[in-house]
Amino acid sequence: MRFQIKAVDAAQKVLSLTLESPDEMQARDQIQAQGLAVLSLKRPVFSVGTGRARFPTQLFSIELLSLLEAGLSLVEALQALAEKKSSGDGARVVSGILEALYRGESFSQAIGRHPEHFSALYVATVKASERTGDLKEALSRYIAYEEELDRVRKKLLSALIYPAILVVVGALVLAFLMFYVVPRFARVYEDISTGLPFFSGLLLKAGGFMQAHALLVLAGLIAVAAAATYALSQESVRARLNARAWEIPRLGERMRIYQLARLYRTVGMLLRAGVPLVRSLDMVSGLLAPHLRTALARARQRMEEGRAISQALADAGLATPVANRMLLVGERSGSMGEMMDRIARVHDEETSRFIDRFVRVFEPILMAVLGLAVGSVVVLMYMPIFELAGSIQ
Repeated sequence: MRFQIKAVDAAQKVLSLTLESPDEMQARDQIQAQGLAVLSLKRPVFSVGTGRARFPTQLFSIELLSLLEAGLSLVEALQALAEKKSSGDGARVVSGILEALYRGESFSQAIGRHPEHFSALYVATVKASERTGDLKEALSRYIAYEEELDRVRKKLLSALIYPAILVVVGALVLAFLMFYVVPRFARVYEDISTGLPFFSGLLLKAGGFMQAHALLVLAGLIAVAAAATYALSQESVRARLNARAWEIPRLGERMRIYQLARLYRTVGMLLRAGVPLVRSLDMVSGLLAPHLRTALARARQRMEEGRAISQALADAGLATPVANRMLLVGERSGSMGEMMDRIARVHDEETSRFIDRFVRVFEPILMAVLGLAVGSVVVLMYMPIFELAGSIQ
């Protein structure tokens, strides 16, 4: 969900920001985490798009890391990036960061002035690295973190592309049959004296109606699509659909595993960057589903009471048996950040295997359903001809 925000920074400068966040509370938390005071926060009723490209944070981090590893100082690297991005939103953001550095602000404070482009996780990682002076390591961790998230998202997207193409092609074929072919068959059958089979008659009547009222039918389909798009744009509708998806046994469990992978990967990155555990848990809460946020709050409270991390997460239902054993090992070795990253990789592999199995089963079923739909229309169109040929014999 996108919010338009007006905020005041430490220099009493009013900033206008656009921020993506799950809800209004999370948006306020993200702004306040940057050291800004919120003046107003509202969500646009409808937005077609600004026509302006989003600042490529990951690419910026990769380019900045390459320049730092080449021996340039931070200011020199940013100057080089500002010269490369001579115009547009990228140039504005990089120039703003440079101006903040010239005023004596730290790099984390400079990027914190752009919360619409640099998340609280990014800022916290950079801020923690300023205590150790190892900005390159912090950027490397963040780039690896984003690449792992992108890998899972791309896996899911690639799994959906082929079924989506099948659905679109099948819908177009059915539309061609119903709007063009079926009405012509209906005119051919008008002179047949014998009665048509029941279902063939229904199909031909439907095709005739669609041809006679094509504009009305198309307007109705467009209205249904627009209503569905508007409904899906509403947070309450998406929340209800998401809640229903969580109630499906096998799907809900896979969604939980995916969410836990994000939780462990993000907390692990922050721990390795030097961010305290409780602070890390507060920052990652917005990444989880609402009921998992409640569970995370319970786990956080138990950690503050002195419980071990593994026990607190297990009691809150935020640790699988495998994850719990790995957390125990991390507690003994003292490398909790690295262990959480390993747990995330294990969960990501499990999610990838589930996607592969689902696609192998779902695609043939989808093809069979579409083939059955198209075949049924064709058979019903020709059924009167078959019966007529049989009566002649």
